Formats: sequence, structure tokens, C-alpha cells
Amino acid sequence: MQFDYPPTSVTLTGDHVSLLPLDMQYLEGLQEAVKDGELWKLWYTFVPTPEGMEAWIKKALEEQREGVSLPFVITRKSDNRIVGSTRYMNIEKDVRRLEIGTTWYAKSVQRSMLNTECKLLLLEHAFENLKCLAVEFRTHRFNEQSRKAIMRLGAQQDGILRNHRISSNGTIRDTVVYSIIENEWGNVKSNLLFLLHEKY
Repeated sequence: MQFDYPPTSVTLTGDHVSLLPLDMQYLEGLQEAVKDGELWKLWYTFVPTPEGMEAWIKKALEEQREGVSLPFVITRKSDNRIVGSTRYMNIEKDVRRLEIGTTWYAKSVQRSMLNTECKLLLLEHAFENLKCLAVEFRTHRFNEQSRKAIMRLGAQQDGILRNHRISSNGTIRDTVVYSIIENEWGNVKSNLLFLLHEKY
């Protein structure tokens, strides 16, 4: 099976959200989104400040050109408001594997079904179009909200990378690794569709 490497820019659209290719034109909208909850103050994750957003976008686009990531802007379809960002990252050509990460949402839409639909769109594209063998998720050991959300998707915990990163406040981060593999996708997709139907 040939892997589409590097993955090309694509717009992914659901009933409630759209994932658009990241571009500098979305700078102001992303700055506003990150102010909703002052997300950069969270010690257990990295979210850019409004002032650092331009550099953050430039670095993401550089990584896209290098073929190691494919970043998106998350928009809410009801009002076309930018509510966050996510990306495919750590894209591996030979084993058809990637990670969904660097994900953040404005506080006002956290713990909503927007995240569920975003993950459905990303996973569907990864498994059904890019033909991935596995999709990873990683998060801080102490980010309980993120860990619960990942497990709710149907991902399985692979392990914990101890002393894996240095957090913005200087503490050492243990990273929890989860994944969904190709033969699990059918059941995971059915679960995500059920969760969306249950909510909406």
C-alpha cells in the first residue's frame, strides 16, 4: 500500500466543524481563540501566547514544508469562528504512521462535541485516505482532561515515556502514549458516530 507522503493540504468538513489548512491569514482569529481561557498559562501543555502566535504559525508551516506535519485551523461552522488548532505530526513515511497532536481549543468550546467531530474527521482521513497503519496521541501524564478525552475516543494506552520533555515551567514531563491501529478503526468510528449522535 502506497502512503501519500507527505500528506497534501486538505480541508476536512463535518456537520459542525471545518478543519482548514493553517495559513498566516488566520493569525488574528487564532490570537483571539487562544485568549479565550488564556490557554498559554496551562503549565502541562504548550499553547502559544497571542504575541507568539505569528512565530508559532511560521514554525508550523516550516514543518509542513519539511513533510513532518500538516497543521489545521479549527472553525465552528455555525458562526465561522476560529476555535483552535490541531495537526498531523511526526509523520513517518515507511510505516504509514502519524500522530494527531498540538491540539488546543478555546475554553468556551472545550469538553464539547467539537473535539469529537474533529477527531472523527482526522482519523477518517488518516485511515481511509492516507491508509495509515496506526495513529498516535500523546499527552502529559498529569493532563487528566486530555487523557480522558483520548480514551473516550477508543484509543489504547501504549505506555509512558518517563522524563520525556521539559515543560514550559521547567518541570520534567512524563508523556503518555496512546494509539489506534488499523484493524480497530471500524469500531472506533462507530463509537465516535454514536457519541456525536448522542450529543446532537
